[in-house]
Amino acid sequence: MALPLPRISILDRANAREGFPAADALNRVLERAQRAEEWGYHRFWVAEHHAVPGIAGSVPAVLMAAVAARTHSIRVGSGGIMLPNHQPLVVAEQAATLEALHPGRIDLGVGRSVGFTPAVRNALRAGKLDAERFEEQLAQLLAYLSGTAPVTARPRNDSATPVFVLATGSGIDIAARAGLAVVLGGAAVFRTDQKGTLPALERYRSQFRPSRWFERPFILVSANVAVAATRQAARELLLPEAVALARSRTSGEFAALAPVGPAEWAGLTLREKEAAERSLSTSLYGTATEVRSQIEHLLATSRADELLITGGAFDVAAQAESDRTLARLFAQDGSRSTDAGRGFAASH
Repeated sequence: MALPLPRISILDRANAREGFPAADALNRVLERAQRAEEWGYHRFWVAEHHAVPGIAGSVPAVLMAAVAARTHSIRVGSGGIMLPNHQPLVVAEQAATLEALHPGRIDLGVGRSVGFTPAVRNALRAGKLDAERFEEQLAQLLAYLSGTAPVTARPRNDSATPVFVLATGSGIDIAARAGLAVVLGGAAVFRTDQKGTLPALERYRSQFRPSRWFERPFILVSANVAVAATRQAARELLLPEAVALARSRTSGEFAALAPVGPAEWAGLTLREKEAAERSLSTSLYGTATEVRSQIEHLLATSRADELLITGGAFDVAAQAESDRTLARLFAQDGSRSTDAGRGFAASH
């Protein structure tokens, strides 16, 4: 029996694959978005990563435009655009332009991270101190989107595009004060207290101030998810990214995804194996029945409004089958409001 809820969405980081050109990763994002729309996913988001060998997605606004042009009804967004790297006016203009071209379909997710290395930060002209100005930058962005700034961003957006804040560092408190939706992911969504709740989300709910964009708290939780015929097969689907992340801890470089068989696993250091296992421990994977139970538990614990699926795979066909199976587990009625962004009175 299919559940009417939760809504499920996808964040695709445009992972590169060893032996394939960058264009392959970008084209796969577009193909995955089209399938996600066909299978009833609510949103399809892309991310921002600069000078990372293993990720082809560096310009969310450009990739969002391509995704929106290839689809018809699914919401398209950024997860997220890093404000310290950009002028808020430019980000507002990008979002407003996309909204004008695809009314009611654009989400703007923003974060406070800067480049991972000094060279990248220098190239972006954004240092670690710029991340401390995130709340100020966010206020400027919202003023441009709402039309209340000294300069009017064109085309006018009039607060039509919902804004989501990635909950890194103080992001969750900033989101609450600004009256915006929040996205909580990674290990943070599994750190429950003695009551079995997530203190960060409880704080967000208690501090939330209604805004032009959201009348009440709105929460997306994100996690790496993989569904396969067996738990081992699902684990193998997530393993290439987990290993790439583990290796990046020591090499300083997140490489393109590569297959991880017994020989490749045996060649990892103990430290790399432990890091990969930690990554997998905060992922949801297994058979359809197992993953459904895991997701239901996560949503019951977090009381989130939506699940944002993350995680890249080397095996494209297996990832597509995982997406399809997950969509069937939480099948919607097929309806999707294209108004979903104008305040919480709409369905988002």
